[in-house]
Amino acid sequence: AASRVGGAAGAPKRSRRGKSITIAYESAQGDGAEEGAPEPKRPKWEPRHWRQQLERIREMRSSRDAPVDHMGVQKCFDSSAPPQVMRYQVLLSLMLSSQTKDEVTSAAMLRLRQRGLTVDSILQMDDATLGQIIYPVGFWRNKVKYIKQTTAILKQKYGGDIPSTVEELVKLPGVGPKMAHLAMHIAWNSVSGISVDTHVHRITNRLKWVKKETRSPEETRVALEDWLPRDLWRDINWLLVGFGQQTCLPVNPRCRDCLNQDICPAAKRR
Repeated sequence: AASRVGGAAGAPKRSRRGKSITIAYESAQGDGAEEGAPEPKRPKWEPRHWRQQLERIREMRSSRDAPVDHMGVQKCFDSSAPPQVMRYQVLLSLMLSSQTKDEVTSAAMLRLRQRGLTVDSILQMDDATLGQIIYPVGFWRNKVKYIKQTTAILKQKYGGDIPSTVEELVKLPGVGPKMAHLAMHIAWNSVSGISVDTHVHRITNRLKWVKKETRSPEETRVALEDWLPRDLWRDINWLLVGFGQQTCLPVNPRCRDCLNQDICPAAKRR
C-alpha cells in the first residue's frame, strides 16, 4: 500500500551518466533541444473545481459537529495512557470501527477501557467475555478472533506495541489499508497515505475527483494519491467522513443544503 505514496506517473528516469531527466526531455533531445534548456513539465491531471469544492466542504465542516468529530477513532483512546498503550487502543478502535457506526464503536471502546484496555488484559480475557463487551459492533464474532490473533502477534513480535509501517500493519489479522493509514496518522503522527473509507470513496466519485469511476476504496486511494497535494492527505479523511455523515449521505444526499450544489457533477443530475 505504501509503495504508491512516493510513486507518480511522471517519475524521472536515470540516464547512463546518472543525471535525472524526464521522459519528455529525453524525447525532446532528438528534436534538437538545446542543452541546458528547462525540462518541460508533464501536465498533471486534476479535477475541475476541486479546490473550490474542498474549501466549501471545509466551510460546511467548520462546526465539527458530525459523529466522527465526537466519537471517531481519534476520540476513543485514553490520551493519558502510556504511548504504547495509547497506540494499541488506537489500533483496536480501528479494528472495531469497520462497518460500524462511530457511536457503536465509541461505546464498545468505553466498555473495554473501563476494564483496563491493554495488550495483556485482552490476552487474559476469554473470547465470550470479549464478544459480550464489543457487541453489537459489525461482524463482532470475527472481530473477537482478529483482535485476539493480532494482540498475540503484537505481544510476541512487537513487545506489546504496534508496527510503525503500513506494510507491517496490513499483515495483522483484521487490519486493512484504511485502518493502517489512519493508525499511522493517529498513533504515529505520520502521513503515510490517504485513508479511504466508504464515505471518502463515495464522495470523491460523486465529485469526479478520480479520472474514471473506481470500484473500491483501495482503488480510490491510489487514484487520489496520484494528484491530491500531499499536504492535504491528513485532513481529507475527517473532512469527507463528516461531510458524508451529515450532507452527502449514501442514500438521498442533501444536495439542497450543500454549498457545492452548483459545481457538483452528481448534484446536477438530481
